[in-house]
Amino acid sequence: MFKPQIKVPATYMRGGTSKGVFFNLTDLPKPTQVAGEARDNLLLRVIGSPDPYAKQTDGMGGATSSTSKTVILSKSEQTDHDVDYLFGQVAIDKPFVDWSGNCGNLTSAVGAFAISNGLVDKSRLPNNGVAIVRVWQANIKKSILVHVPMTNGEVQETGDFELDGVTFAAAEVKLEFIDPADGDGALFPTGNVVDDLKVPGVGTLKATMINAGIPTVFINAADIGYTGIELQDDINNDVAALEKLETIRAYGAVKMGLITNINEAQARQHTPKVAFVAAPLDYKASSGKIIEAANINLLVRAMSMGKLHHAMMGTAAVAIGTAAAIEGTLVNIAAGGGALIEVNFGHPSGTLKVGAEAKNINGDWQVIKASMSRSARVLMEGVVRVPY
Repeated sequence: MFKPQIKVPATYMRGGTSKGVFFNLTDLPKPTQVAGEARDNLLLRVIGSPDPYAKQTDGMGGATSSTSKTVILSKSEQTDHDVDYLFGQVAIDKPFVDWSGNCGNLTSAVGAFAISNGLVDKSRLPNNGVAIVRVWQANIKKSILVHVPMTNGEVQETGDFELDGVTFAAAEVKLEFIDPADGDGALFPTGNVVDDLKVPGVGTLKATMINAGIPTVFINAADIGYTGIELQDDINNDVAALEKLETIRAYGAVKMGLITNINEAQARQHTPKVAFVAAPLDYKASSGKIIEAANINLLVRAMSMGKLHHAMMGTAAVAIGTAAAIEGTLVNIAAGGGALIEVNFGHPSGTLKVGAEAKNINGDWQVIKASMSRSARVLMEGVVRVPY
């Protein structure tokens, strides 16, 4: 006899250029309120993975890295924080949920969900104005401030803020990532702003490997045969290119100390990211919009879960802003060099502006905070049905 489906309260939200299924921790079935196999299996089934057809037709996922995401929120157990934010990146064709990093885009929706679901003390919420939701990012153990616009005591989602990669305008949500360096605070795990990364079958590449927002390996576009204005079809339809970029990512992960052997990279798909940079060029974005070189500081293309991202991951944008602020990194050089506190970079869907404040203290670089603007919106709320 087959068990009936269960109903789990959930909210389907867009945050930045991503979408995900959001849960209040206390709404989950008891066995899944703690980390482990039961939780992973539930989230896999909600999203519709693993799917050998790579479509996620029988779930809430959208068959891309940007839409195969889950979020679990709860009242914060940390001092001076409102909400604990746990992010799960769900693999599409494998039975795997990666808890190793954050999703910067969905962070923009965390504040709204937390307010609407009573996770933020009402005394901290203005009737009109901007509520600052203090988020503890549980995956990477970092603080994020989410500035949520409020109107008549409710979250204001509509507005005129335009975000390339998102079709419709919405209310602007400002994000501040506090001390976003990963782990023990070492921005550069190798101690260098640029390293020689030896990749068998590819060669020795100049690379900036940084832990800010999300561990990221930056390489020069020209060194792997690109110009930096590539769109998704230029990369994602090229099996050899995808294999090469994944190999670079794997060897970068070893060099950064995230894994000990390249074979471990398959079980750590979410981190690190690999991105390639170049000086500005004119190009046509995926929407058809013309991006003029004169209006941007550099070009960046980033890989996410084995594919070229359609825009830019929010966490990778933090890495871009941070690396740009530190003289001598490949990102800084591509942006023209010098002291940069803000850059506007071109990605496949358009442009994005990100700022960072970095300081050199006794020879060690430290990033105080990074900031950017996104938007967020509830798409659907109620229950998700799951065979469980």
